Amino acid sequence: MAEIKIGRMVLGVCQTNCYFLYREGEHDAIVVDPADKGANIYAALQKNGFRVAGILLTHGHFDHIWGLDALRDASNAAAEAEGREPVKAYACEAERELLKSPRMNVSEQAGRACATYADVYVKDGEEISLAGMTCKVIATPGHTAGGCCYYFAEAGILVSGDTLFAESVGRTDFPTGSMGTLVRSIKEKLFVLPEDTRVYSGHGESTTIGYEKKNNPFCV
Repeated sequence: MAEIKIGRMVLGVCQTNCYFLYREGEHDAIVVDPADKGANIYAALQKNGFRVAGILLTHGHFDHIWGLDALRDASNAAAEAEGREPVKAYACEAERELLKSPRMNVSEQAGRACATYADVYVKDGEEISLAGMTCKVIATPGHTAGGCCYYFAEAGILVSGDTLFAESVGRTDFPTGSMGTLVRSIKEKLFVLPEDTRVYSGHGESTTIGYEKKNNPFCV
């Protein structure tokens, strides 16, 4: 089976990482955190020969969801025209309220109020299979109550959203945030993964679980 690859676009006022995962040589891709300008994300993927098979949300803050509705709409228009199943967005069940509240997801304060939804709400430990790839949902509350990471075990890839960064962690001063909960999530849910797992964060460059276990000052 062809190797799983990951690409990224850095988007929006917060320089958020929007990732897309695909099997080498295949055309279907999973998009994670459509940060902004969803029509542009769709156009860029289409230009490079990809079609959207599904959308994963690590959490519901404005800088990770501003592009969701436009990307979903464009993807579904194409799916309908081609006779394919509708494209769905996935998020953790505990993030439902934050996604639909412009105050809680901070989009109101950021100047562009956004209320949205996931088509499928998942729970900790569930597996999602899309585009010939399977990932495990790892609930990691702390940055937000319903924040999660997506672990592609076959490829040794963890998409961590704003839970874990290179030598840092997500902020916890927005609604439903808790630093104690966040650190516990990282130590108990992420630091048990193989040390060579490559971590793709919501902002900044990638890192590994092994490196963060030794060098992350928030999780010593």
